Amino acid sequence: MRDVAAAAGVSMGTVSNVLNRPEMVSAKTRSRVQAAMSELGFVRNESARQLRAGHSNTLAYVMLDGANPFFTDVAKGIEEAAEAHDLSVFLCNSNNRAERELTYLNRLEQQRVQGVLITPMDPEAAILDELPKRGTRVVIVDRRRARPTHCSVTVDDVEGGGLAVEHLLEMGHTSIAFVGGPPSIGQIRDRREGALNAVAEAGLSPDHLIEIDTAGLTVSEGIGAGERILGLSAKNRPTAVFCANDLLALGLLQQCVALGVRVPDDLAIIGYDDIEFAAAAAVPLTSVRQPRKLLGETAANLLFREVEDPEHTHEQVLFSPELVVRRSSRSTN
Repeated sequence: MRDVAAAAGVSMGTVSNVLNRPEMVSAKTRSRVQAAMSELGFVRNESARQLRAGHSNTLAYVMLDGANPFFTDVAKGIEEAAEAHDLSVFLCNSNNRAERELTYLNRLEQQRVQGVLITPMDPEAAILDELPKRGTRVVIVDRRRARPTHCSVTVDDVEGGGLAVEHLLEMGHTSIAFVGGPPSIGQIRDRREGALNAVAEAGLSPDHLIEIDTAGLTVSEGIGAGERILGLSAKNRPTAVFCANDLLALGLLQQCVALGVRVPDDLAIIGYDDIEFAAAAAVPLTSVRQPRKLLGETAANLLFREVEDPEHTHEQVLFSPELVVRRSSRSTN
Protein backbone atom coordinates (compact mmCIF):
# COMPACT_ATOMS: atom_id res chain seq x y z
CA MET A 1 0.00 0.00 0.00
CA ARG A 2 2.94 2.36 0.66
CA ASP A 3 4.28 1.64 -2.83
CA VAL A 4 0.85 2.31 -4.35
CA ALA A 5 0.47 5.55 -2.40
CA ALA A 6 3.94 6.74 -3.51
CA ALA A 7 3.30 5.83 -7.15
CA ALA A 8 -0.08 7.57 -7.19
CA GLY A 9 1.09 10.58 -5.17
CA VAL A 10 -1.55 10.13 -2.46
CA SER A 11 -1.66 9.22 1.22
CA MET A 12 -1.97 5.71 2.65
CA GLY A 13 -5.42 6.74 3.89
CA THR A 14 -6.54 7.51 0.34
CA VAL A 15 -5.39 4.08 -0.85
CA SER A 16 -7.30 2.52 2.04
CA ASN A 17 -10.42 4.45 1.10
CA VAL A 18 -10.15 3.33 -2.53
CA LEU A 19 -10.06 -0.27 -1.30
CA ASN A 20 -12.74 -0.04 1.37
CA ARG A 21 -14.80 3.13 0.82
CA PRO A 22 -14.36 4.10 -2.85
CA GLU A 23 -17.33 6.46 -2.76
CA MET A 24 -15.27 8.78 -0.51
CA VAL A 25 -12.60 9.31 -3.19
CA SER A 26 -13.03 11.45 -6.31
CA ALA A 27 -13.22 9.59 -9.60
CA LYS A 28 -9.99 11.21 -10.82
CA THR A 29 -7.98 10.24 -7.73
CA ARG A 30 -9.55 6.78 -7.60
CA SER A 31 -8.54 6.19 -11.23
CA ARG A 32 -4.96 7.26 -10.48
CA VAL A 33 -4.72 4.90 -7.49
CA GLN A 34 -6.23 2.00 -9.43
CA ALA A 35 -3.75 2.59 -12.26
CA ALA A 36 -0.87 2.45 -9.76
CA MET A 37 -2.26 -0.80 -8.32
CA SER A 38 -2.43 -2.32 -11.78
CA GLU A 39 1.08 -1.19 -12.71
CA LEU A 40 2.58 -2.54 -9.48
CA GLY A 41 0.53 -5.76 -9.52
CA PHE A 42 -0.99 -4.96 -6.15
CA VAL A 43 -3.50 -7.47 -4.70
CA ARG A 44 -5.07 -6.69 -1.35
CA ASN A 45 -4.42 -9.06 1.55
CA GLU A 46 -7.94 -10.33 2.16
CA SER A 47 -6.85 -12.50 5.08
CA ALA A 48 -5.54 -9.45 6.91
CA ARG A 49 -8.76 -7.55 6.20
CA GLN A 50 -10.83 -10.46 7.52
CA LEU A 51 -8.71 -10.56 10.67
CA ARG A 52 -9.42 -6.87 11.34
CA ALA A 53 -13.11 -7.05 10.41
CA GLY A 54 -13.81 -10.40 12.09
CA HIS A 55 -15.61 -11.78 9.04
CA SER A 56 -15.19 -12.22 5.30
CA ASN A 57 -17.15 -11.00 2.29
CA THR A 58 -18.35 -14.53 1.62
CA LEU A 59 -21.14 -16.81 2.65
CA ALA A 60 -21.51 -20.52 1.95
CA TYR A 61 -24.11 -23.01 0.82
CA VAL A 62 -23.59 -26.59 1.92
CA MET A 63 -25.78 -28.59 -0.44
CA LEU A 64 -26.83 -32.19 -0.01
CA ASP A 65 -26.12 -33.54 -3.50
CA GLY A 66 -24.23 -31.56 -6.12
CA ALA A 67 -25.27 -34.05 -8.83
CA ASN A 68 -28.95 -33.22 -8.32
CA PRO A 69 -30.03 -30.20 -10.45
CA PHE A 70 -32.51 -29.24 -7.73
CA PHE A 71 -29.68 -28.14 -5.44
CA THR A 72 -27.72 -26.34 -8.16
CA ASP A 73 -30.88 -24.35 -8.97
CA VAL A 74 -31.22 -23.43 -5.28
CA ALA A 75 -27.56 -22.33 -5.39
CA LYS A 76 -28.28 -20.03 -8.35
CA GLY A 77 -30.88 -18.21 -6.27
CA ILE A 78 -28.39 -17.84 -3.42
CA GLU A 79 -25.69 -16.52 -5.76
CA GLU A 80 -27.99 -13.93 -7.31
CA ALA A 81 -29.03 -12.63 -3.89
CA ALA A 82 -25.40 -12.58 -2.73
CA GLU A 83 -24.27 -10.69 -5.83
CA ALA A 84 -26.79 -7.95 -5.07
CA HIS A 85 -25.06 -7.58 -1.67
CA ASP A 86 -21.56 -7.65 -3.20
CA LEU A 87 -20.79 -10.98 -1.57
CA SER A 88 -19.26 -14.18 -2.91
CA VAL A 89 -20.56 -17.71 -2.29
CA PHE A 90 -18.65 -20.88 -1.44
CA LEU A 91 -20.53 -23.92 -2.77
CA CYS A 92 -19.89 -27.11 -0.80
CA ASN A 93 -21.28 -30.55 -1.61
CA SER A 94 -21.71 -32.84 1.39
CA ASN A 95 -22.65 -35.66 -1.02
CA ASN A 96 -25.04 -37.12 1.56
CA ARG A 97 -22.15 -37.79 3.97
CA ALA A 98 -22.44 -36.54 7.53
CA GLU A 99 -18.68 -36.53 8.17
CA ARG A 100 -18.04 -34.49 5.02
CA GLU A 101 -20.76 -32.03 6.02
CA LEU A 102 -19.16 -31.58 9.45
CA THR A 103 -15.70 -31.02 7.91
CA TYR A 104 -17.09 -28.29 5.65
CA LEU A 105 -18.89 -26.56 8.52
CA ASN A 106 -15.75 -26.52 10.67
CA ARG A 107 -13.63 -25.11 7.84
CA LEU A 108 -16.21 -22.49 6.90
CA GLU A 109 -16.30 -21.32 10.50
CA GLN A 110 -12.50 -21.01 10.45
CA GLN A 111 -12.78 -18.93 7.27
CA ARG A 112 -15.07 -16.49 9.12
CA VAL A 113 -17.80 -16.62 6.48
CA GLN A 114 -20.65 -14.20 7.15
CA GLY A 115 -23.05 -17.10 7.39
CA VAL A 116 -23.87 -20.62 6.26
CA LEU A 117 -26.91 -21.75 4.32
CA ILE A 118 -27.27 -25.50 4.55
CA THR A 119 -29.44 -28.37 3.42
CA PRO A 120 -28.36 -30.65 6.27
CA MET A 121 -28.27 -34.41 6.55
CA ASP A 122 -29.98 -34.01 9.94
CA PRO A 123 -31.72 -30.68 10.64
CA GLU A 124 -31.52 -31.42 14.38
CA ALA A 125 -27.71 -31.88 14.37
CA ALA A 126 -25.96 -30.24 17.33
CA ILE A 127 -23.40 -28.44 15.14
CA LEU A 128 -26.20 -26.26 13.76
CA ASP A 129 -26.77 -24.94 17.30
CA GLU A 130 -23.08 -24.57 18.09
CA LEU A 131 -22.15 -22.40 15.10
CA PRO A 132 -24.50 -19.45 15.92
CA LYS A 133 -23.31 -19.49 19.53
CA ARG A 134 -19.76 -18.93 18.24
CA GLY A 135 -20.80 -16.19 15.80
CA THR A 136 -21.52 -17.99 12.51
CA ARG A 137 -25.13 -17.51 11.49
CA VAL A 138 -27.00 -20.48 9.99
CA VAL A 139 -30.11 -20.65 7.79
CA ILE A 140 -31.62 -24.05 6.96
CA VAL A 141 -32.66 -24.63 3.34
CA ASP A 142 -35.21 -27.23 2.16
CA ARG A 143 -35.45 -28.63 5.67
CA ARG A 144 -37.06 -27.46 8.89
CA ARG A 145 -36.57 -28.04 12.58
CA ALA A 146 -39.14 -29.16 15.11
CA ARG A 147 -38.52 -25.92 17.04
CA PRO A 148 -38.04 -22.42 15.55
CA THR A 149 -34.39 -22.10 16.61
CA HIS A 150 -33.20 -21.07 13.12
CA CYS A 151 -34.49 -19.31 10.07
CA SER A 152 -35.54 -21.88 7.49
CA VAL A 153 -37.02 -22.06 4.02
CA THR A 154 -38.85 -25.12 2.73
CA VAL A 155 -41.77 -26.38 0.65
CA ASP A 156 -44.91 -28.10 1.94
CA ASP A 157 -44.06 -31.63 0.81
CA VAL A 158 -47.17 -33.15 2.38
CA GLU A 159 -49.22 -30.92 0.09
CA GLY A 160 -46.97 -31.83 -2.84
CA GLY A 161 -47.41 -35.57 -2.32
CA GLY A 162 -51.14 -35.05 -2.14
CA LEU A 163 -51.19 -33.07 -5.41
CA ALA A 164 -49.38 -35.85 -7.26
CA VAL A 165 -51.59 -38.71 -6.12
CA GLU A 166 -54.83 -36.70 -6.40
CA HIS A 167 -53.97 -36.14 -10.06
CA LEU A 168 -53.36 -39.86 -10.65
CA LEU A 169 -56.65 -40.73 -8.94
CA GLU A 170 -58.44 -38.20 -11.14
CA MET A 171 -56.92 -39.95 -14.17
CA GLY A 172 -58.63 -43.16 -13.00
CA HIS A 173 -55.67 -44.93 -11.38
CA THR A 174 -56.38 -46.86 -8.18
CA SER A 175 -53.22 -48.97 -8.02
CA ILE A 176 -50.35 -46.53 -7.53
CA ALA A 177 -46.72 -47.11 -6.57
CA PHE A 178 -44.76 -44.63 -4.48
CA VAL A 179 -41.04 -44.83 -5.28
CA GLY A 180 -39.35 -43.10 -2.38
CA GLY A 181 -35.77 -42.69 -1.31
CA PRO A 182 -34.32 -43.52 2.10
CA PRO A 183 -37.11 -43.15 4.71
CA SER A 184 -34.65 -41.28 6.95
CA ILE A 185 -35.06 -38.21 4.70
CA GLY A 186 -37.79 -35.93 6.04
CA GLN A 187 -39.04 -34.85 2.62
CA ILE A 188 -39.57 -38.49 1.61
CA ARG A 189 -41.67 -39.10 4.71
CA ASP A 190 -43.71 -35.96 4.04
CA ARG A 191 -44.35 -36.79 0.36
CA ARG A 192 -45.39 -40.30 1.36
CA GLU A 193 -47.75 -38.86 3.99
CA GLY A 194 -49.34 -36.59 1.39
CA ALA A 195 -49.76 -39.52 -0.99
CA LEU A 196 -51.43 -41.63 1.70
CA ASN A 197 -53.70 -38.73 2.66
CA ALA A 198 -54.90 -38.46 -0.95
CA VAL A 199 -55.60 -42.20 -1.08
CA ALA A 200 -57.58 -42.03 2.17
CA GLU A 201 -59.56 -38.99 1.03
CA ALA A 202 -60.55 -40.95 -2.09
CA GLY A 203 -62.06 -43.61 0.18
CA LEU A 204 -59.39 -46.20 -0.65
CA SER A 205 -57.39 -48.35 1.75
CA PRO A 206 -53.63 -47.71 2.21
CA ASP A 207 -52.73 -50.88 0.28
CA HIS A 208 -53.76 -49.06 -2.92
CA LEU A 209 -50.41 -47.28 -2.53
CA ILE A 210 -47.59 -49.75 -3.18
CA GLU A 211 -44.43 -48.51 -1.46
CA ILE A 212 -41.02 -49.10 -3.06
CA ASP A 213 -37.99 -47.79 -1.17
CA THR A 214 -34.67 -47.01 -2.84
CA ALA A 215 -31.18 -46.47 -1.49
CA GLY A 216 -30.94 -42.98 -2.99
CA LEU A 217 -32.63 -40.34 -5.11
CA THR A 218 -30.76 -41.02 -8.35
CA VAL A 219 -31.43 -42.03 -11.94
CA SER A 220 -29.79 -45.43 -11.39
CA GLU A 221 -32.08 -46.10 -8.42
CA GLY A 222 -35.04 -45.14 -10.60
CA ILE A 223 -33.92 -47.68 -13.22
CA GLY A 224 -33.71 -50.31 -10.49
CA ALA A 225 -37.20 -49.42 -9.25
CA GLY A 226 -38.42 -49.72 -12.83
CA GLU A 227 -36.98 -53.22 -13.08
CA ARG A 228 -38.84 -54.22 -9.93
CA ILE A 229 -42.16 -52.67 -10.99
CA LEU A 230 -42.09 -53.92 -14.56
CA GLY A 231 -41.06 -57.35 -13.33
CA LEU A 232 -44.38 -57.76 -11.53
CA SER A 233 -47.16 -59.78 -13.11
CA ALA A 234 -49.80 -57.82 -15.01
CA LYS A 235 -52.25 -58.58 -12.18
CA ASN A 236 -50.03 -57.07 -9.48
CA ARG A 237 -48.40 -54.27 -11.45
CA PRO A 238 -49.54 -50.71 -10.60
CA THR A 239 -50.87 -48.57 -13.42
CA ALA A 240 -49.21 -45.37 -12.15
CA VAL A 241 -46.10 -44.37 -10.21
CA PHE A 242 -45.37 -41.31 -8.08
CA CYS A 243 -41.61 -40.85 -7.65
CA ALA A 244 -40.17 -38.87 -4.76
CA ASN A 245 -37.98 -36.82 -7.12
CA ASP A 246 -37.44 -36.26 -10.83
CA LEU A 247 -34.20 -38.23 -11.04
CA LEU A 248 -36.00 -41.36 -9.87
CA ALA A 249 -38.81 -40.67 -12.33
CA LEU A 250 -36.39 -40.15 -15.22
CA GLY A 251 -34.67 -43.45 -14.42
CA LEU A 252 -38.03 -45.21 -14.33
CA LEU A 253 -39.01 -43.56 -17.62
CA GLN A 254 -35.72 -44.68 -19.18
CA GLN A 255 -36.44 -48.27 -18.16
CA CYS A 256 -39.95 -48.08 -19.62
CA VAL A 257 -38.60 -46.82 -22.95
CA ALA A 258 -35.95 -49.57 -23.00
CA LEU A 259 -38.57 -52.30 -22.44
CA GLY A 260 -41.19 -50.87 -24.79
CA VAL A 261 -43.62 -49.95 -22.00
CA ARG A 262 -45.85 -47.10 -23.16
CA VAL A 263 -46.01 -44.03 -20.93
CA PRO A 264 -48.66 -43.07 -19.87
CA ASP A 265 -50.86 -45.71 -21.55
CA ASP A 266 -49.25 -48.70 -19.81
CA LEU A 267 -47.76 -46.81 -16.88
CA ALA A 268 -48.31 -43.18 -15.83
CA ILE A 269 -45.39 -41.43 -14.08
CA ILE A 270 -45.11 -38.34 -11.90
CA GLY A 271 -41.88 -36.89 -10.52
CA TYR A 272 -41.07 -34.19 -7.97
CA ASP A 273 -39.01 -30.95 -8.20
CA ASP A 274 -39.65 -30.12 -11.89
CA ILE A 275 -35.99 -29.82 -12.78
CA GLU A 276 -35.12 -28.61 -16.29
CA PHE A 277 -34.72 -32.16 -17.62
CA ALA A 278 -38.32 -33.05 -16.70
CA ALA A 279 -39.86 -31.09 -19.59
CA ALA A 280 -37.12 -32.27 -21.99
CA ALA A 281 -37.55 -36.00 -21.31
CA ALA A 282 -38.44 -38.46 -24.12
CA VAL A 283 -41.95 -38.34 -22.69
CA PRO A 284 -42.32 -34.92 -21.01
CA LEU A 285 -42.58 -35.61 -17.29
CA THR A 286 -45.41 -34.47 -15.06
CA SER A 287 -43.83 -33.15 -11.88
CA VAL A 288 -44.53 -31.32 -8.64
CA ARG A 289 -42.70 -28.02 -9.05
CA GLN A 290 -40.73 -26.48 -6.22
CA PRO A 291 -39.65 -22.81 -6.49
CA ARG A 292 -35.98 -23.77 -6.47
CA LYS A 293 -34.28 -20.43 -7.14
CA LEU A 294 -36.78 -18.64 -4.89
CA LEU A 295 -35.87 -21.03 -2.07
CA GLY A 296 -32.23 -19.99 -2.40
CA GLU A 297 -32.93 -16.30 -2.78
CA THR A 298 -35.28 -16.24 0.21
CA ALA A 299 -32.82 -18.15 2.40
CA ALA A 300 -30.01 -15.76 1.53
CA ASN A 301 -32.16 -12.71 2.30
CA LEU A 302 -33.08 -14.20 5.68
CA LEU A 303 -29.37 -14.56 6.38
CA PHE A 304 -28.69 -10.93 5.42
CA ARG A 305 -31.44 -9.74 7.77
CA GLU A 306 -29.96 -11.82 10.56
CA VAL A 307 -26.52 -10.30 9.95
CA GLU A 308 -28.01 -6.81 10.14
CA ASP A 309 -30.09 -7.58 13.24
CA PRO A 310 -28.77 -10.43 15.41
CA GLU A 311 -31.79 -10.01 17.72
CA HIS A 312 -34.33 -10.61 14.97
CA THR A 313 -37.06 -13.24 15.31
CA HIS A 314 -36.33 -16.39 13.33
CA GLU A 315 -38.65 -16.95 10.38
CA GLN A 316 -39.79 -20.31 8.99
CA VAL A 317 -40.90 -19.70 5.41
CA LEU A 318 -43.10 -22.39 3.87
CA PHE A 319 -43.86 -22.33 0.14
CA SER A 320 -46.64 -24.25 -1.62
CA PRO A 321 -45.71 -26.56 -4.50
CA GLU A 322 -47.43 -26.63 -7.90
CA LEU A 323 -48.36 -29.62 -10.06
CA VAL A 324 -47.15 -29.26 -13.66
CA VAL A 325 -49.04 -31.74 -15.83
CA ARG A 326 -47.29 -33.11 -18.93
CA ARG A 327 -47.69 -36.16 -21.14
CA SER A 328 -46.22 -38.76 -18.76
CA SER A 329 -49.40 -38.82 -16.69
CA ARG A 330 -52.06 -37.78 -19.18
CA SER A 331 -52.24 -39.04 -22.73
CA THR A 332 -52.85 -36.48 -25.47
CA ASN A 333 -54.82 -39.07 -27.48
